Amino acid sequence: MPIFSRFSALPAAVTVLTGTTALQMTLVAVGNITDFGTNQDFVRHVLAMDTTFQSPNMMWRAITSPGLADAAYLAIITWEVLTALVLICGFIGCIRNHISGHAPSTAYKLSGLGWVMQLMLFGIGFLAIGGEWFQMWQSSKWNGLQAALPHIIIASFGLVLAHLAAKDSPQR
Repeated sequence: MPIFSRFSALPAAVTVLTGTTALQMTLVAVGNITDFGTNQDFVRHVLAMDTTFQSPNMMWRAITSPGLADAAYLAIITWEVLTALVLICGFIGCIRNHISGHAPSTAYKLSGLGWVMQLMLFGIGFLAIGGEWFQMWQSSKWNGLQAALPHIIIASFGLVLAHLAAKDSPQR
């Protein structure tokens, strides 16, 4: 089968990981859109810092306005949708390049951009801002740090794979 002869391990790994991450980010976004209230409560509680240790030295950071919290949640969902779309485009590009035999540099760039966007959401958004600025790590109920970690690991690993694959691929 000629199409399978075009797949080597590293480009295939990038393609599969891009597709997997695109699907996963799509499901995250769809879940937040179709079950809006569940994570809306999560964002509101994290920003309000109402289940942290309530240190007076930290509570000035709390955002208790439902409108501002909902705006932040809508921004998160928008970022998730955009990340999913970029990864879907990267996945389609990888598949098209495997079929045509062309160098997948644009596809790898799109995959890489999607993974950087995912890192920004879960690294900057969840770890740094949620975890440290809003002290989410102190909450036993509204703590998303463990949930963010797999996203950060997968996106980081994907970036390394895409970089290695792009470096190995023939430029046309």
